[in-house]
Order: sequence, then structure tokens, then C-alpha cells
Amino acid sequence: MLIRLVALNARFVHSAPALFYLRQQLAENLPAARLEICQLTINDPYYETLQGLLDQEPSALFFSVYVWNAVYTRRLLLDLRQVRPDLPLVLGGPQAPHLDLPREVAAAGVCVVQGPAEGLGPDFYADLAAGRLPSTYQADFAAPFRLPYRPEDFAAELQNRHVYYESSRGCPFACSYCLSSARRGVAYRELQEVLVELELLLAARPKSIRLVDRTFNAPPERALEIWRFLVARSREGAAAPPGPGAPAEAPDAVAPAAPPSEPPPEPPATVFHFEIAPDLFTDQALEFLATVPPGLFRFEIGLQSFNPASLAAVNRYPDLARAREAIRRLVAGDNIHLHLDLILGLPFETRASYLESLNGIMALRPHQLQLGLLKVLPDTPLAARRQEFALRCCQEPPYPVLATRWLTRDEVAELYRLGELIESYYNPRFFLATLNYLLRREINPAAFFQELAATCATRNFFGRARTQELLSSALADHFRRRDDAQLALELLRFDWLACGHRRWPEHLQRPVEAGRDRLKEARDRLWHQLPDNLPPFFTSADRSAFFKRSVFAPFSAVALEELGLGDGRRGGVVAFLPGKNSGLKARQATAVFELTGSPPV
Repeated sequence: MLIRLVALNARFVHSAPALFYLRQQLAENLPAARLEICQLTINDPYYETLQGLLDQEPSALFFSVYVWNAVYTRRLLLDLRQVRPDLPLVLGGPQAPHLDLPREVAAAGVCVVQGPAEGLGPDFYADLAAGRLPSTYQADFAAPFRLPYRPEDFAAELQNRHVYYESSRGCPFACSYCLSSARRGVAYRELQEVLVELELLLAARPKSIRLVDRTFNAPPERALEIWRFLVARSREGAAAPPGPGAPAEAPDAVAPAAPPSEPPPEPPATVFHFEIAPDLFTDQALEFLATVPPGLFRFEIGLQSFNPASLAAVNRYPDLARAREAIRRLVAGDNIHLHLDLILGLPFETRASYLESLNGIMALRPHQLQLGLLKVLPDTPLAARRQEFALRCCQEPPYPVLATRWLTRDEVAELYRLGELIESYYNPRFFLATLNYLLRREINPAAFFQELAATCATRNFFGRARTQELLSSALADHFRRRDDAQLALELLRFDWLACGHRRWPEHLQRPVEAGRDRLKEARDRLWHQLPDNLPPFFTSADRSAFFKRSVFAPFSAVALEELGLGDGRRGGVVAFLPGKNSGLKARQATAVFELTGSPPV
């Protein structure tokens, strides 16, 4: 008896924990069955996927159905019925009851399971073995659960994928747009059991463990205990980095204005991802988190809006002042990757209030932004209030909003594209220096990006691949119309080289200097003026290698001061070194050299 357990993930690196939980239960209740986990993606070729599922004549197919794979899964179900009308099809997951299958298909051996795999009783397995499954089956939501993975999974189905882990189920909150609001309460695992299971996962050294607890730091004390455990295990497995050497003093005429950064520490073997409520952080937790090794933790923080009326309408009541302060402290540490979310289309969110929320989230300077559309999911309290809020949304998953009582369709489209533009510039970290300058200088960053959107519209921005060159070129064109054009363009040039490029692109060249190689000129001047030995940069033995491996560019005194590499009195040459800076914003390490004679810029 071959049973295939199927999930269509959004990306290859994702995994489907539901399949592993299901395999665990099937193995216990139907030990004679041959179980095969099939983790596919929604981007896989359709025909090959369909035929592959039917290979070796399976006795049953189980599908894990979510909003991101519902359309693909529905298509498979319809076509599977064409060639195997007798094949039992079992559907689970939050979207399973909403596939809207034709009656003749739904009535022909399709069973929708509502609830977790652990909650399936003995009668389900007896019915499955006898080929008499009912059309629906209600599982027990309160059933206990345990780690579903086997050691061999990490070399097979989980290799090079995120590993998902639950230390609890449910959510302490009831946000009305979330499926968790349909079933209140949280089931917490015993802390000691969680630590034992995490130890087992760490032994497999997966690249990423994503704790999918809906609000991991509730309660805060429990979260802190788990964080302490993970940090301790990480430090036990990491070699101590070598200590920095004391740089030798260089001659005054060619003194580097900043020494090269220390080599960044080795990245952690396993990165941990958590969903966090920022207003629940205690001072004790924040003090501990400031000591976490860089890159070990990633926090996803759903702020959703800064409009209290919108938050109240969806049953969210965060302490926004406390949340802002906690995020600022975490950002200042530069050791935990912070991903902040806003939702476009919430009730009572107007165009003006959404733009205020954009300014508010950018002011916090997280490492990454997600500016997504509201999804009006079936079976949520928000869906029941669609008429009250005049919510218009797409009729197919993932049900993104089209208009609301407070936002017209044109306004939703405009703000959606603005969010796409901001994400394109903010998230890749191509423009750290430029964006830091803009966010300090601009009172209204959202207005700046609205103006930039007009420039991008002339370039068919949303119809092209958003490469660094396209983004930089559009920004350069926009800057040339500003009164701070010279400084802004210098920062763009710095960002380009800090990303590892060795030449400036044409759009960052100065038109009056056509044919002039300013990078080569800067390198040649330093070659002649620097001594044979200049520790910690080079000795006479590796002097040539230093100049070959580094890139040298002149910058004005104003630009160096803005970059934190000078005091604003003199320009200099920035050496972009082969190594990377430490911290989460790691780019090319730099050193600044002053030159004798006239300023280089």
C-alpha cells in the first residue's frame, strides 16, 4: 500500500512540517503502508508533477493545502480524477475546505480533514484502509504533538531546506485577519521537552530552524530560557575568532583615517527565526539579546500599522511606544536581523495614515521591510465583516485586497506599487550609505519615494528585473535634479563599490570626465606615496597584492564626513579592501588614506 504525502511549497528551501507529522501518525497506525513524502513547489512543471504523483499506482494521496498552493492543488485534483476516479484523495490544511471542487469530484473519494494529523482517531485509519473515507473528518485540535522528524530526514527531505519547529500551537492574540483568531488559546510544550528536541535538531546542523510559534516571546520568560539555551549551544560549537592585532603607526602624510575592520566572525552553523511581538520584550530579554552572536537570530515583527484605529478594528492593541523603543534597541545592537511588516488595506487605514505608517517603519531602520497587501482569508472574523468595511478582494487565493471603504482601487494600486518600490531599494542593502543619508535628511521619506516612483515610471520599472544597476541608475537620475546632487551621487558611488564592484557603471561617471579613470588615478597616487611597509594593511612582501586586490576611489571631505570616515576638513581616498566588515550589514571593508599635496577630489 503506497501512500504519497504531497505539499507544493512556495520555494524549494521551504519544507512542509505537516507531512512529517502525518507520516508519524500513518506509520504508527498503518505500519504495513509504504509512505513517501513528496515536497514539490508551485513553480514545478505541471504535467511532470501530475504524472509523477501517479507513478507506481499509489493507494492514496494526501495534500497539504494553503493559500499559496491552493490553485495548483485544485488543478491537480481535477486532473487526477480524470485518470484515477477511484483514488482516495485526502486534503488537510487551512485552505482545504475552500477549494470549491465540482460536486462530482468532491463526492468521489475526496476527504477533507479539519484539524492536526495528531488528532486523527483510529476510525480514520480503519476507513482509509477499507477505502470508505467520509467527505469530511474532524480531528482533535487539542491532541498532543511531538517532534516529527527522523535522523535520516536531514540528509534527504530536509537537506538544504528550512526546518520548521513548534514549541507551542495557537496564539495568545486574536487578530481578526489571521486564521489563529478562529481558535483561541495556546498549547505550550513542556520547556524541558522543547530543549531536548532542539538539541536533537541541532545535532543535525540544519542551516535554518524556524520556530513557527505565532508569538514566540509570549510569555517572555519562557522565550528567554529558550534563547539562552540556543546561544549557549551555539557558543559551544563555535571556535573563538582570533583577537585583533594592534596596528602599527603610519607616517602622517599618508596616515589611514580609519583602520581596516576586523575580519567578520564565522557565520553560525544554524540560524534561528522567530515571530515576535515587540511590545512584549522585557528589559532583561533586551539586555540578553544584545549579547547574542551576530547572525544567529532573525526576528519577524508584525507591526502592521501605526494607526491605532486600524489596529483596534482588527483586534490588535500593541503598546506602540514600547514596541518602537524595543526595536530601536535591537537595531542599535546590529546583531539580530529584524524584518518588519506593514499591511496595506486594513480598516480605517487612509492614504494619509498609511504614508505615516511608512515613515514610521522606515524611521526604525530595520534590516528588511515587508509592505504587503491585506489578505481577506476565509473563516476569519475579518472576512465576516467584509460588507461592513466595504472590503473588495480577489476571489482566488491568497485573496489580496483591491479596495476598502477608506481606499479606492486606484489608491490601493498606487500604495502597493510604492511599497514595491521601497522594498526594492531598502531590502537588498545595495544603498546603505545613500538611504542612511536620505532617512536622516528627509522629514518625509515616503514623499521622497513617491517622487522617485515618478522617475521610475518613465523606465518601465515594474516591468523589468530590478537589478542593482537599474535601481542605481534611476536613483542617480532623480538625484541630479536635487540641490544636494553632488553629495548624493558620491554616496551612490560609495555604495556601488562597497557592494564588491570594481568599476563604476556609466551612470555614475561624471560627464565632464569622459575617458578619465579616476579609480586608476587614485590607486596610482597612493602607489607612489605610501611607504613600502604599512601595517596592518601590507608589508613590502605583499604590497603589490594589496593594490591589486583593493579598489581605490576619491571622495570629498563632505562625503567622508557623511560616511563617518572623516571630520569634514579634507577629502581622501577610500580603499575598498578584499574582506568584509563585521555585523549584519557586512559589505567591503574600507580604509581612508589622506594624500600629500592637493586634495584628491
